[in-house]
Formats: sequence, C-alpha cells, structure tokens
Amino acid sequence: MGLTLTEKILKAHLVDGEMIKGQEIGIKIDQTLTQDATGTMAYLEFEAMGVPRVKTERSVAYIDHNTLQSGFENADDHRFIGSVAKKHGIYFSRPGNGICHQVHLERFGVPGKTLIGSDSHTPTGGGIGMIAIGAGGLDVAVAMGGGAYYITCPKVVKVNLTGKLSPWVAAKDVILEVLKRLSVKGGVGKVIEYCGEGVKSLSVPERATITNMGAELGATTSIFPSDEITREFLKAQCREEVWTALAPDEDAVYDETLEINLSELEPLAACPHSPDNIMGISEIGSMKIDQVCIGSCTNSSLLDMLKVAHILKGKTVHPDVSLSIAPGSKQVLNMLAENGALSVLIDAGARILESACGPCIGMGQSPNSKGISLRTFNRNFEGRSGTKDGQIYLVSPEVAAASAITGVLTDPRSLGDMPEFKLPEVFTINDNMIVPPVAEADMDSVEILRGPNIKPFPETAPLMDSIEAPCSLKVGDNITTDHIMPAGAKILPLRSNIPAISQHCFAVCDEQFPTRAKELGKSIIVGGSNYGQGSSREHAALAPLYLGVKAVLVKSFARIHRANLINAGILPLTFVNEADYDNIAQGDQLVLADVRKDVENGKSELTIVNKTNGKEIPVLCELSGRTKDIMLAGGLLDYTRESMK
Repeated sequence: MGLTLTEKILKAHLVDGEMIKGQEIGIKIDQTLTQDATGTMAYLEFEAMGVPRVKTERSVAYIDHNTLQSGFENADDHRFIGSVAKKHGIYFSRPGNGICHQVHLERFGVPGKTLIGSDSHTPTGGGIGMIAIGAGGLDVAVAMGGGAYYITCPKVVKVNLTGKLSPWVAAKDVILEVLKRLSVKGGVGKVIEYCGEGVKSLSVPERATITNMGAELGATTSIFPSDEITREFLKAQCREEVWTALAPDEDAVYDETLEINLSELEPLAACPHSPDNIMGISEIGSMKIDQVCIGSCTNSSLLDMLKVAHILKGKTVHPDVSLSIAPGSKQVLNMLAENGALSVLIDAGARILESACGPCIGMGQSPNSKGISLRTFNRNFEGRSGTKDGQIYLVSPEVAAASAITGVLTDPRSLGDMPEFKLPEVFTINDNMIVPPVAEADMDSVEILRGPNIKPFPETAPLMDSIEAPCSLKVGDNITTDHIMPAGAKILPLRSNIPAISQHCFAVCDEQFPTRAKELGKSIIVGGSNYGQGSSREHAALAPLYLGVKAVLVKSFARIHRANLINAGILPLTFVNEADYDNIAQGDQLVLADVRKDVENGKSELTIVNKTNGKEIPVLCELSGRTKDIMLAGGLLDYTRESMK
C-alpha cells in the first residue's frame, strides 16, 4: 500500500510514536518561525528553558503584526526580539520586510521540510510541499531547543483537482469552495492534500493561498506536491538548489476524497461572520460597499498585485469606497515599483499600506459603523476588523479590485477578457532587511534589550489533587481566539504583558469576566463546540491561566487551542453527552474530586459534580502519556525544565 505525500514527510521526520491514525506522534522540526505578536512570549519561554542556541536548521523571527507604533510597547518588543535573535542563532526579518508567511515562502521554505510557526497560517508553506503547521509559542520554543513537536497522527483528505480555473476565477475561490463543503470544523484532525491534473494549472502563489486559508478548516495543515512549477518558483527566487520532487505514491490510500472541478467554480465570498458562510458573488448581487482591503498573508503576492493593477489601470476608485492595498513583502513592493504597477495603484486612488498584516488583525483600517468591507483576508469573525458591527466579506483580489471601481459587489467576469498573468523568470532579490545572528563564539557579547512592558511568563503550578471551583463563564459554539483574547491596535501592544492583556480576556463576550475571574481566584469555563477556533495565539490560554482558570469544559476543541491549554497547565475536558451542557449555568459550583490521581492513572472518563443543582456530569479527559505528564507538571515549560535536568 502506497503512502500519501503527508505520510512520507511525517514518516521521514518521526522521532516518537507510531504512524497510526489518531495516536500521538512526535516529529523532528527543521524550521520555525515566529511573528511579533506571539514572538516575545515565545522567546521569553525559550530563554526560560536555558538552551543557548537554537538547534533547528533555520529559525526566523518576523516583525509584521504589531507595526503600528503608537507608544513604546511595540518598538520595545521589536528591539527585544531582535536582540534575542542575534544572540541565540535566529534570523531576524525587520519591520517593513514583509508578512512572515509571504517572506518565508519566498526566501526560506524548502520542499519536504517540517516547519512550525507561532501563527495559525503557517500552513502557507504547504504551497511548496512543506509540512507546515501552526502552533503555540511554547511549542515553537521547545522545537527551537531541539525538542520534538507532537500532533495527533492525522487522517489525510485527498482533494482531487481537475480542469482549470475560468478567467477571473481565483485560487481564493478554490479554498472558499472547500470551506463551503467541509465547514470550519471539517478539517479537524486531518491534513488536506491537493492532487490531480488541476494542480499543474496552479502557480506556487495560488497554491499558497489555498494552503494558507486551509487553517480556517481547522486542519492540521494542507499540502501540494513539489513539482516543476515549484522548481520554477524557487529558481526565480535564486533558490533552485533546495528543490526536490515530492508526490504521493500512485497507489496511496486516503481517508477521504473530495472532487473539485476547477472549471466549474465561480467567484465566491465568505459572508459575515464566518469563513464557511459561502455564497456566490452572482447570488449576493450588487451590494453597495464602503471599503476594500487587499493584502494579508492569503492574497498579497506579486501575482495578486499584478492582477489588481491590471483591473485598476486607468480607473478611479469609487468616491464612496476606501481602498487600501498592502503588498505582502518588500520584494513584492520593490517589483511593483520597478515595473510601474505601484504607480497604477496610486493613480487609481488606492491607499498604499506597509508590507505587514495591518487590517487583517485589526491593526488600522477599521471600517465605518455597519460598514460593508470586502477583504482578501482569511478571517471575518465578528469584531475582528476593529468595528463591532462591521460586515466583513472575504473575497478574491479580482472581486475586490473590480468592486472598488464600481462601488458595489462586482463579479469580475464582467471585466471582459483576462490577460495571461505570469510570474517573472527572476524575482528581485534583496535580503538586506534580514539580519543574520552572530556566530556562536560571539553570542556572549550580545545584550538582551528588555522594555518595561515585557513581563515574565505567568506562574504555573502542578495539577491540583482536586478542583472545586465555580463556573466563571459559559459561552456558546464557535468561540474563537478573537473572542477569548482579542487583537487590534489597542490590545496587541500588551502581548508581552500577560497581567495587562488579561484585563481584555473574553471582553467581547462579557466585559466583567476578567474582574470576576480574578476575584474568584480559581474557576472553570464552560463552552460549546469548536471552542478556540482561529488564531494560534497562546495568549488565549495564558490570560485565563493568569486569571485562575483551572479547567475548560466544552463540547469540542479546536486543535491548536486545546494544545495551548495543555501547555499552560489548564485541564481540557469535553462532555461525554453534549446535552449535559445545559446542566451547568454560570456561577454553579463544580467539583472534580481526586482529579490528579485520576489523571496519573490514565483515567479518561471523569465525573464533575455540580454542587449547585446536584447533577453528576461525565466528562472526557483524553491525555496521552506525554500530555498527561505535561498536565501533572503544570504545563509544558515545567515539563521541559524537568526533562532537561
């Protein structure tokens, strides 16, 4: 029986466990990346481990999230990250060099290698045949220290692509179609592997758009084969030497198969407020719009920008529309300037933003009240844009640019003939904004620069013998990490200060939660299905940890957030019977008796007693040998320290 491409790469990197679906495996990590919203904490954790030098083949620290410097906090974080990188063997991508996933694809990604990043859209690397996985910052710190990264051995879903995209239909429409069919929960515990003749019609930037937004499926990652198209892209980046051909075996066996005929797709949009709320542009109709934002790690490649420039050439942005454009990297921006496309964008009335994440994470460009904003981004969760009642639609660059001109949602197929857009044979290469680390012999000469906003990792403690605590908060289904720990220009600068940022924890759901939880001392959170979907931000676990949350009981978890809770020493529990969700109310006193002994003994079904109403509620505590030990120790940092003694 042949192997899938996913299985080949995982098997080649396996260091712990067996390749049995559903069981935990540990894999060797070749590369890591961080960004500045998660990086400060990741490097504080790396320092706490006491490892002098990273042990990966390549680790890169990017500055792309907190680039709006309205106070000293973000600048201090950037300075801290730069000094840590210089000292400990990490390459440092300076502010202005671009979005981590775009730059990593261009300058560092290698087919067949493993990459984990402290950002949920790290699967972008799957566009060139990497196993690239989003993870919490502490997992990335451990990998930098030479430790394995642990995942559940995934099922592999084959997405068989046939046909070819019609003119003005985009790669964005491919992943929106997958989301329409599978939903934001459909990829949990799975890797999405793209195969078939249709793959040959997609460029590397198009493939990367698809793998990038695979994160919204809840998937472990997504991957394309590494073929001649991959080779041409790497050759154009002057990195052909890292290329290798990678493909599944002809007789590979997949757990599921999804058939998509690219020729049948039409322009689509994810409607408010979920990436899987998909409708056709023609179905929605000529809806008046207020704003268009083009960019993000999903759609900011040179190819995307050239298409946008073609649509805008000789036109003027509609007077009722604000159009902003953020090229994904300095390389893209340089080349737009060189070939005249940047002038076209400016002439049309676009507001050119720096090469950074910007509006995608609520860092500026919030729409007007109840404003309808078309965005080429990957998430449209309620309030994520920075405007609570903003109506955010996720679309392709083609739809976005066409609509910016007309002032209404516009099907780009109305634009007439589409020219052929080709990537250059050679990209402009200038890595002067990437700072290499000092030699190991010189690392003692580097001073780590810390600002006053940088606080230590929160205190942890071994798992308690028993947990008796009230339910401090009860929430519903599809709670995102944006609900738990919001982003945006006001909150992101506090990412390196857990005591301060915790005051915003769950503020979207209940503004009183931080005060109430802190006053209670210890508490339990209860939630619905797909709890913690979205970003990899470990702050959505660290802030509850600081506020005294000891356990989270839900119908089901998103993968990365569950791992982050375990890393923080917070017990992740799920209902055996989902109907028992109705047997707990906020304020109820809950008891988990002898929980430490039960976890030590590997007991998977525990009982929570609701002392307020007398109900006994069976819950699942599914911890493997390693995650059990992490929980008993009080979190991954404590566990790692003990393991290194």
